[in-house]
Amino acid sequence: MSRVRVAALDDAVPAPPSEVRSGDSITVGRRVRHYRTAAGLTLAALGEQVGATASALSLLENGRREPRLSLLQGLARALSVPLADLLAADPPPSRRAALEIALERAQRRPGFAALGLAPVRPGKRMPVEALESLVALHTELARRDRASASTPEEARRANTELRLLMQAHDNHLPELEDLAESAVRSAGYTGGALTHRAVARMAADLGFTIVHADDLPHSTRSVTDLAGGRIYLPPASIPGGHGLRSLALQALAHRILDHEHPVDYADFLRQRLEINYFAAACLMPRTAATEHLSAARAAKDLAVEDFRDAFGVTHEAAAHRLTNLATTALGIRLHFLRTGEDGALYRGYSNDGVPLPQDDTGAIEGQPVCRRWQARAVFTTRSRTTENYQYTDTPAGTYWCSTQTAAGTTSAGGPTGAFSITVGVPYAHAKWFRGRDTTVRNASRCPDEGCCRRPPVELTERWRPRAWPSAHLHAHVLAPLPRGDFPGVDDAEVYAFLEARSP
Repeated sequence: MSRVRVAALDDAVPAPPSEVRSGDSITVGRRVRHYRTAAGLTLAALGEQVGATASALSLLENGRREPRLSLLQGLARALSVPLADLLAADPPPSRRAALEIALERAQRRPGFAALGLAPVRPGKRMPVEALESLVALHTELARRDRASASTPEEARRANTELRLLMQAHDNHLPELEDLAESAVRSAGYTGGALTHRAVARMAADLGFTIVHADDLPHSTRSVTDLAGGRIYLPPASIPGGHGLRSLALQALAHRILDHEHPVDYADFLRQRLEINYFAAACLMPRTAATEHLSAARAAKDLAVEDFRDAFGVTHEAAAHRLTNLATTALGIRLHFLRTGEDGALYRGYSNDGVPLPQDDTGAIEGQPVCRRWQARAVFTTRSRTTENYQYTDTPAGTYWCSTQTAAGTTSAGGPTGAFSITVGVPYAHAKWFRGRDTTVRNASRCPDEGCCRRPPVELTERWRPRAWPSAHLHAHVLAPLPRGDFPGVDDAEVYAFLEARSP
């Protein structure tokens, strides 16, 4: 299966490290050395035949000089090998050459330079076993560097870049829409909610069986046994969390999209975005979802709760799916917020100009939402069973929004506190939505500190000398992610789980 190209995310694919970019010249150089030594020629002797100095050829063989095509043609004639053999993308010509190339690339990593060590130049007499040990050590150092980089700070930076990239494309990925539509139609989908049976059929078409396990590793939502053809899921849906259909579809998406091990945290986040998008596009297929939304728009009765109920998904899933289709299919720009009961923004999207709270780096995660926005004010209302509506005047204009609250859970099913889901649009687009006749209106001057973040002067003067609060530590902001091939996943638990279940 070939890798699916998602055009909008091309810029999110991490640029290959410098050692990989220069890998071709290293491989070509080792091929020249291999054929030169096989022919019994010294650098000087070969140089005489091709009109190059021994030092120049040495730089070429060590991958430190990009070879000219004319020189390569001369080397191929002198060594009696086809030019294609020197330029082939195949593995290096010998185990020793492969190890020398791996060592050279490792010693060109920025992480190696930081060690302050002199690079090792493997001579002819260096045993292969010594090369293997050096390469293994460098591989482990590189792995630890990647693991230590997978911190919340790195995650925030990568997530911000991805959010802005999706914003530029109206949160719409047509390639994944096409794949999802084709997959559900092949599984027999005709409309309404996608059934568990249809998802199981999609898995079977890819050679997988869905198995429910009550002992999944705590750091995973699912585990796929590629060799055994099994996708392990929890035994039941977590209330307010990811449904089993969504988890299964996300696991299948890795295979459909031909994902490989993520090379860094940005690659991991891009893959997660793709599988989440694919799963949502399967649960709320483009054609059926657009028909539903278009009919509601024509009736001026758009409502997230109706969209949710029509496809049997969570309120959050329906609200976020709306961001994929509202602009491209309905011509409506909008914003989406998931806000914690503590007022912190945990997830957000906007292409309508609403001023989302952000830090100096542009990250929005963990930033306080204005107390006057419905996303936060809703926690003070008595009625949380239905959608709440509000108009909000902001420095960027007036926005209408619809907000619903829910109870959060951990991956193990434990409570994490309430959160709200908000979908909002500019004032001009409110006419398409149910709740547009609300009389609730508020004004926000955020990010002006005087709006809601700075206490009144009289209270500050009265209580600042007398107050000493003990702050609640947001541990998730400081904690490093578990190390492993997949950020946040405990490899030891996963492999032990699969080993225990293997035939």
